Amino acid sequence: MSVFSLFAHLVERLADLLQPLCHSSAAAAAIVLFTALVRLLVHPLSRAAARGQRARADLQPRIAELRRKHAKDPRRLQQAVLELHAEEKVSPLSGCLPSLLQLPAFFLLYHLFSGSAVGGGSNSLLAHRLFAAPLGGRWADALADGGVFGSAGVVYLALFALVAAVATFNFRRARRTTAASPGSVGAGDAEPVPGLGAVNKVMPFLSYVTLVTVAVVPLAAALYVVTSTTWTAVERAVLYR
Repeated sequence: MSVFSLFAHLVERLADLLQPLCHSSAAAAAIVLFTALVRLLVHPLSRAAARGQRARADLQPRIAELRRKHAKDPRRLQQAVLELHAEEKVSPLSGCLPSLLQLPAFFLLYHLFSGSAVGGGSNSLLAHRLFAAPLGGRWADALADGGVFGSAGVVYLALFALVAAVATFNFRRARRTTAASPGSVGAGDAEPVPGLGAVNKVMPFLSYVTLVTVAVVPLAAALYVVTSTTWTAVERAVLYR
């Protein structure tokens, strides 16, 4: 039995358990529950990332001193900062690990709800819905079948509203975080960690990429993204307070 067949079986069993509570949206609820389980598994890494950010914040006075010491030698400054991070066992990009480890789960859902067959048989999961919207459908399908305010279109509008609210929260928080991080640089400053300054400038805007993702992937995969993004916002508000 393939990985996709096993996962399809798991979703079906979870949907059966949730059917008395969630009725026709039981499979959608099963995906939300699966997402929560994935996030619980990577939560220790999220806590480690939070500790890493606090450690990087503690290094800022020493990095400021290195900037003064090597003000005329940007290359030596970069090397010294990298050495400092290595000495203190602090990774500038440690916060990316929890997100990277979730990608297999996302692609598993994407593949499962994109094909008409699973394990040599028909894909019965495609018959499941979130209210009026098929879990295997996309926003373009909802627009073609009833338009923006059709029964399926309204489901997407609700998801877009939730994603926009979470993205705005993440954007504001990310701007505050990057402004205080060792990788943020101002005019005339050398970039302390090669490439990190560019990453930090782009990172706050990545929250809004979720809107595009929700619009183009199957609804089941979009549910994973929305649930995980909302979890991340709450988790970071607690861990980074």
